[in-house]
Amino acid sequence: MTASAATIDGVFAPCALIPIYNHKDTIARTVAGLRAHGLPVVIVDDGSNEATRLVLDALIADRPELQLLRLPHNQGKGRALSAGLVAARARGFTHALQIDADGQHDVDDVPRFLAEGASHPHAMVCGRPVYDDSVPRGRLYGRYITHFFVWLETLSMEIHDSMCGFRLYPLAPTCAELARKPFPARMDFDTEAAVRLVWRGVPVRNLPTRVIYPENGLSHFRMWRDNVRISAMHTRLLIGMLPRAPRLLWRRLRRAEAACAA
Repeated sequence: MTASAATIDGVFAPCALIPIYNHKDTIARTVAGLRAHGLPVVIVDDGSNEATRLVLDALIADRPELQLLRLPHNQGKGRALSAGLVAARARGFTHALQIDADGQHDVDDVPRFLAEGASHPHAMVCGRPVYDDSVPRGRLYGRYITHFFVWLETLSMEIHDSMCGFRLYPLAPTCAELARKPFPARMDFDTEAAVRLVWRGVPVRNLPTRVIYPENGLSHFRMWRDNVRISAMHTRLLIGMLPRAPRLLWRRLRRAEAACAA
């Protein structure tokens, strides 16, 4: 294990967490990039096809630093991540660095996420995407709508981007929140998990990171289905915010006072 991923004072033992569904052509490169930074890797196969299963079997063979968890059938990104978070916690890891299997995220930024997590072990470290011209414009503009609702749902601007799938979770509070109430099953996972962890009092650190949309890349985002899910999620979160509003506002006031005193 490299210094960037080393346990610090017994409170920082990270792994990488990759949900995968049929990304057989990019998973080996993603895992190699993570291993180059010394991270053990937990892969959750969300009911992939036979071709992807064969690639995964070959990838993990005789490699104890790679752990493969298989779901019996496709259940959605959120279910895969939830299963992976619980498995990582059970295996003694304190943090899980979520990253997509499709090559969108820049593994060269892994040391920055780990360093931020080591310095702030109780925080959730969220990627803030820096896009190139490959980003679909519809997806980009849709993110701005979600940003607005997340700011309402948390009564703050702590989360700069709630939809980025490159994120470091502190496992103790994340798994406690998951045990309290399951996270969503599909593409609405990232945003709801971030909002609910802020409600729980988990601090947020935001890091800019390059995100690309590879040519001929495989995306499982379904415009109508997933936008309906996201709309329902925001309705649910706005309602959930209302009884929490006094506590969220009080917390915001205390932080502002602490910043002024510093």
